[in-house]
Amino acid sequence: MSRMPIVFFGHGHPINALQDNVATRAWKGIADRIGKPKAILCISAHWLTRGAAVTGMARPETIHDFGRGLPAPLFSVQYPAPGAPWLAERVRELLVPMPVAMDQRWGLDHGTWSVLVHAWPEADVPVVQLSMDAGKSAEEHLKVGEALRPLREEGVLIMGTGNIVHNLGVMDWGDADAPPYDWADSFNEAIAQAVLEDRPEAVINYGAQGEAAMLAVPHPDHFWPLLYVLGARYPGEAAELGPNFIAYKSIGMTSILIGASQGALQQ
Repeated sequence: MSRMPIVFFGHGHPINALQDNVATRAWKGIADRIGKPKAILCISAHWLTRGAAVTGMARPETIHDFGRGLPAPLFSVQYPAPGAPWLAERVRELLVPMPVAMDQRWGLDHGTWSVLVHAWPEADVPVVQLSMDAGKSAEEHLKVGEALRPLREEGVLIMGTGNIVHNLGVMDWGDADAPPYDWADSFNEAIAQAVLEDRPEAVINYGAQGEAAMLAVPHPDHFWPLLYVLGARYPGEAAELGPNFIAYKSIGMTSILIGASQGALQQ
């Protein structure tokens, strides 16, 4: 079996689940290039835990984990993909000696399904979520991704979903196309360039960018999923950006596909 690529999706506003736009069309294009994985392991910005956990149920629920101020149709979206208890067990095996709880309650959160409804709309690929241990450092998150690399040779797509730039406090809620803040643009460009040049240490040490980093990543939950993807990268694998822009002035929509040579993507 060919090695699966890896992907980070900049998922942005939950409303993207209902929209046909530049980002959602790009997500579908990425999925079409990848083909149909045996299963998907997703690391979402929206599942932070004490210790690590993995969804172990056969039928994960679609979780509408956002406030009531959003459009009513969002609360009706369902993504009925099957789970994969076998994959959950495999993840636990690969991460030994790190303890990983087998979760039966969480399901698929909007960081996952808002992308997957566009990327694999048939919902026929099994999906498992791995939580992020809030007590781990950036380097430790990357190391977890590195331990998961063997899944790529087993037909499993490792997928992170979050945002390189994510500052809700200063976003322009009324204008998705407003020009980005200078600090948001510069931080996004610096991280994207580090990924393109395969410099994971610069991504781990994103705080070195000072005020731009503090504004772009006021909390690391949306940034950390990128580290899992970079950890699962083999040295020298090419990365591609697309889409690559900032919405609402402070929400990064950059997605990154890694290791997607044409030969590897033939199904």
